[in-house]
Amino acid sequence: MERFVVKSTPSCNCSKTTMCVTAGNCIKEFGGELHEDGGILFCSSCNVVLDHIRKSTIGDHLKSRIHANWKAEFEGQSMRKKQRTLTTSLWCNTAAQTEIIIIIKDFVKTCLEAHIPLEKADHPSVQTFLSQHVKHDVSISLSDQLRRVYLPDVYENKKQLLKTETI
Repeated sequence: MERFVVKSTPSCNCSKTTMCVTAGNCIKEFGGELHEDGGILFCSSCNVVLDHIRKSTIGDHLKSRIHANWKAEFEGQSMRKKQRTLTTSLWCNTAAQTEIIIIIKDFVKTCLEAHIPLEKADHPSVQTFLSQHVKHDVSISLSDQLRRVYLPDVYENKKQLLKTETI
């Protein structure tokens, strides 16, 4: 009867050989020479992707002459750069990008409060005025993007502000 009993599978959906090894587990085991981004294991010194499934691959890399050379050069650098995945890089905003977003949201808020349709931002004279007088090389997007991307955030902020004022 035991042969018909269904055994539970591991919750992480891994094969028997991998034993649910993650990049984070490898970092704990091998120390600070590695870093993980988006489930991918990187060597911090060499900036290469490592296979985190097999321990021998990581161990061989850490013992290699190439790694020792890169590690010596890496420790000599004053500013250390870590490699990131593309998705992490795209979601990371710099201070300038954050300021640009704030300027565009303020423009949308001003247009809405003054009852100016967002389509007026498409007019060439408005575009030239904004390009001449707005610093940081901010180009105000076309009305379609203003409506799709920035208007919902401005609406939610205004809605929250009204809720706090009434309470």
